[in-house]
Amino acid sequence: MITFYPGPAKVYPQIGKYTQQAVEQGILSQNHRSPAFVELSSQTIRLLKQKLAIPLDYWVFYTSSATECWEIIAQSLIQKQSYHVYNGAFGEKWAHYTKKLGVNTTQYAFDPTTLLDIKQLTIHPTHELIAITHNETSNATALSSSFLHDLRQSFPEQLIAVDATSSLGGVQLDIAQADVWYASVQKCLGLPAGMAIMLCSPKAIERALAINERNHYNSLAFMIEKMQDWQTTYTPNILNIYLLNQVLQQVPSIDKVDKIVKQRAQAYYSFFEKLEGLQLLNENPAVRSATVISLKGSLNRIAHIKNLAKQKNIILGNGYGKWKDTTFRIANFPAIEDFEIELLKDFFNAAMN
Repeated sequence: MITFYPGPAKVYPQIGKYTQQAVEQGILSQNHRSPAFVELSSQTIRLLKQKLAIPLDYWVFYTSSATECWEIIAQSLIQKQSYHVYNGAFGEKWAHYTKKLGVNTTQYAFDPTTLLDIKQLTIHPTHELIAITHNETSNATALSSSFLHDLRQSFPEQLIAVDATSSLGGVQLDIAQADVWYASVQKCLGLPAGMAIMLCSPKAIERALAINERNHYNSLAFMIEKMQDWQTTYTPNILNIYLLNQVLQQVPSIDKVDKIVKQRAQAYYSFFEKLEGLQLLNENPAVRSATVISLKGSLNRIAHIKNLAKQKNIILGNGYGKWKDTTFRIANFPAIEDFEIELLKDFFNAAMN
């Protein structure tokens, strides 16, 4: 099967070989306090910073999922109030989860077909953290780098936390424009599900230590304490850390990956704009994601196309939320190969005739 599902997504074809290497090298049986794990962890974080252009003074943490990052941020970086900006299901879920954990959340939902206007955000000094989604996987929209720059300039006192679940590792991000970034590894990083990466600025680290919340196994103060020695507070997903290490060694730097992904995205959009019988979910090119493409049609047409694709051993991503039955999504992640994209285009040309 060729999968274009936007997560868990296609893994790099070398993952099988790397997994066998991990078994043969015995790394999977190493204690996470051992010198072998410390060396693996430190090397992986150095590679991550190098390949993804992460500032050297940012901290990197391993978590179980992007959802766990919601919890860490709510517990350890917010004492009273947060401000959540979103245009889709995952940003909204982040806000609701934060509220469940006792934080007073202000929520601002904007239209996914329009560019977000920073002047409409009523952020006050009492809002300790601004939570925003860079790439909304549910509706295939993305924020511009200029918006994040303007947000940082407009609100220098607040912490800014960014959900980059379906963009980190696929497009180049100006990490210095926010204090917390997080992403699951089963999307643009091309790994099996079961781990996420969280990046924290010195400002975020300072805030976590000042609050000094230590009531949970994943309290950020504990995580900082252990990461000083390249360790984790709990037994981590050692296999995925090893796989991340190996993948980072094989992939180009993010500026080169960014160029490839955006060229592919433009080719996708040009192709689908000319294809009769389907429409792009996002008619405004300015808000379209480079890593997730979403197409819409009638309920029957979408179901028919997805069934035809399965018969051809092609998996298309389901729609999400209110678009569940009338859209499907296509991942444009780095692990997907050029010949697979050509097969997909051939499928659509045949299916729509």
